[in-house]
Amino acid sequence: MLAMKHYCRTDSGFFGGMASSEDGVSTWSCKKVAQWLQEEGFGEYVELLCTQHRLDGPSLLALTEADLRGPPLGLTVLGDIKRLTLALRRLQRQNQTQLEEFGLRPADSLTAARVEWSCDGADRRYNGGDRLCNGTELRLRNGDRPGYGSGAALCHMHSNGRCRQHLAGRLDPEVWKTVISSIYVLFVFGFTSFIMVIVHERVPDMRTYPPLPDIFLDSVPRIPWAFAMAEACGLILCYMLLLILLLHKHRSILFRRLCSLIGTVFLLRCCTMFVTSLSVPGQHLKCASKTYGDTLEKIQRALAIWSGFGMTLTGVQTCGDYMFSGHTVVITMLNFFVTEYTPRTWHLIHTISWVLNLFGIFFILAAHEHYSIDVFIAFYITTRLFLYYHTLANTRAYQHSRRARIWFPMFSFFECNVNGPVPNQYNWPFDKPAFMKTLIG
Repeated sequence: MLAMKHYCRTDSGFFGGMASSEDGVSTWSCKKVAQWLQEEGFGEYVELLCTQHRLDGPSLLALTEADLRGPPLGLTVLGDIKRLTLALRRLQRQNQTQLEEFGLRPADSLTAARVEWSCDGADRRYNGGDRLCNGTELRLRNGDRPGYGSGAALCHMHSNGRCRQHLAGRLDPEVWKTVISSIYVLFVFGFTSFIMVIVHERVPDMRTYPPLPDIFLDSVPRIPWAFAMAEACGLILCYMLLLILLLHKHRSILFRRLCSLIGTVFLLRCCTMFVTSLSVPGQHLKCASKTYGDTLEKIQRALAIWSGFGMTLTGVQTCGDYMFSGHTVVITMLNFFVTEYTPRTWHLIHTISWVLNLFGIFFILAAHEHYSIDVFIAFYITTRLFLYYHTLANTRAYQHSRRARIWFPMFSFFECNVNGPVPNQYNWPFDKPAFMKTLIG
């Protein structure tokens, strides 16, 4: 016990004289806490709680089941955890006045704890704060529901069935990661352009491999101007998203997610169109195998495709990149970002976004620029990847799991410091000009 006396503070004025009774738990020293643990039958934890972690009376009242389970205590015997939790509840009921003086309630200190996560998957718990929990994953956003400030706490149901809190406002922009994601997507676009050049050399001869049967292309006559309209739909969605990114408070996180998702889908597209070369979907496409002289000529052609964003509106014509539709990927991803990161009450914006998405897909097919399966696969992969990514990002228990770090290392790197769903909050990104400051103040 000599070591315990060395570590523990015995003065009853630790909290500024909050308790006047000598028998109050708030006046207990580490030695008294050790005695209480012995009386309750938890003598084996005296060394851990009192000697190592200097647990005195006030800290004993604030102890939670989450503290017992998690680091640095890390109790592993379930029966001991539950019995000690029940003993703490009894102690709290007997000292409710002291709890109120500390700003705690029995329900606060035993059933809920706010959690902050770090990149290594460790969690740090704090008591207090308002709780909002509906027993399932909470998709509440500050911009969607009026009346909740940026400091409102959000809850998630973890695998052990308990509700843990963290502040939605604690979102680190981490601009340097956003810069890395921008470099990543630019590299993928360049790599995709080079693969398009290689694929163009392997376009099947239309005389030997005519267009494949397709129920939509065989039933709907070709509309010559439809592909230009599809790209126009994509441009409108792009301008809408750029405006949202400009005004969104967490624009850095949004742009990082956009770059990582689009880059990943296009990287997958590179693999599929390099492995399998489909025949040209229509006789109107003047596509034939084209051989480039040397590597430099291939790089120049790839740069032309990359600088023109692969769009016919910029004069770029590509052949052989039919598995799967890159235009569908971009249009669908833009639509999902517009609808996800605007409040749910913005029905007009969401309707316009979905109309542009669906009409863009229709125009791609009506132009006979892709097979129906190209568009379907592109839409399915894009939507599933978007939903899986955001489900992981909004569920902290899975985001920092070992499996997520192994299978989704880029996701874990980009999202490790994003604490929960991103609230839809907007602000003006620029400072007021000097003359406006003079007029407005």
